[in-house]
Amino acid sequence: MFELIIETDFAAAHNLREYQGQCEKLHGHNWKVQVVLKADKLDRLGMVIDFRDAKKIIGEILNRFDHTYLNDLADFSVFNPTTENLAKILYYELKNRLPEGVGLCKITTWESDRCGASYYE
Repeated sequence: MFELIIETDFAAAHNLREYQGQCEKLHGHNWKVQVVLKADKLDRLGMVIDFRDAKKIIGEILNRFDHTYLNDLADFSVFNPTTENLAKILYYELKNRLPEGVGLCKITTWESDRCGASYYE
C-alpha cells in the first residue's frame, strides 16, 4: 500500500454554540489540513495520483470554506463547526471526488499548531 500526504490551509471564523467558554465567542483560525491518500498500486508514471491533481481537488473543496463564517454554511446548520466535524465533512467531500483507484486514509484538521482532529473510516 502506498500513501501520499498533502498539507494545505485556509482561514475561517466560527463560534461553538452552547459551549461554556471563550470558544462560544466569534473567533478565527488559520486552519491547516492534512490529507492522506492511498493506493495499492501506482499508475503508469509511478504515482498514487499527481500531486498537482490532488491539490486541485482539495483546493476546490477548501475554497468553499476559505474566509467564511463556518456557522453560516449548511454543513454546520445542525452540527457545531468543531475541528472534528470539519475533518469529517472534508473527508466525505474529498472521498466522493477522488478518481478510481485512489482511496482516502484520513483527514486531519488543525485549528492551531498544537490542536487538531482526524477523521477516517
